[in-house]
Amino acid sequence: MADTSIEWATKVWNPSTGCDRVSPGCHKCYALTMARRLKAMGSAKYQVDGDPRTSGPGFGLTLHPDTLTTPHGWHQPERIFVNSMSDLFHARVPLEFVQRVFETAAATPQHTYMVLTKRARRLSRVASRLEWPENLWIGVSVESADYLDRVDDLRAVDQAAVRFVSAEPLLGPLDGLDLSWIDWLIAGGESGPGARPLALEWVRDLIARCDRWGTAPFVKQLGAAWAKQHGADSKGGDWSYWPADLRVREYPLGAEAVTR
Repeated sequence: MADTSIEWATKVWNPSTGCDRVSPGCHKCYALTMARRLKAMGSAKYQVDGDPRTSGPGFGLTLHPDTLTTPHGWHQPERIFVNSMSDLFHARVPLEFVQRVFETAAATPQHTYMVLTKRARRLSRVASRLEWPENLWIGVSVESADYLDRVDDLRAVDQAAVRFVSAEPLLGPLDGLDLSWIDWLIAGGESGPGARPLALEWVRDLIARCDRWGTAPFVKQLGAAWAKQHGADSKGGDWSYWPADLRVREYPLGAEAVTR
């Protein structure tokens, strides 16, 4: 529960921690690596190990009900990334716990909550059993065209005030991506050692699709592989190095472009 360097958020809040890899976008999961480090440092929230085939040391799915009231203590409006170290719609997160997270969001309307999941099918199945506050945005991660069905599941969640797609790490072109009824799209390359490369044409195609559908585009970073080639910062997040047409960071609901 702290300030964050994530370009589109100002705080992270982790009412649960831990996860399991489900698709190629999880292959170099930063949270799994961080959990291993935090376990070694003795952090109490990261002492449960996950299945070594899909998770790892300190990254077993764990609920933290004692943190559910944390956002009440943040008095200035924040953009809060919910579960940067987990997935709220993981199969082992009880629906009752998800409901309590949504209740916290409803009780703190000064904040904007961004929930991002790869478990889009479960999201679509339980959406009608949740009370959706206006300040909670829901998104799905889509790393390649093989997972475009997640966007279809997201589109079915018509209770949400804002729906968004995170194309990060973008591992290939998203040919066939339909952004109808999608409010926001984040695009980004992979960070960390051995990062898989991002082609700028993939990002340009996403920006064009956003323009076609009236979706706000937010180019987060071009990734470590691109940054290494161009002498940029380690994640490729400093847009002063980018081609001018990629320097776009907008928020939904008519927000102005944001320069970092």
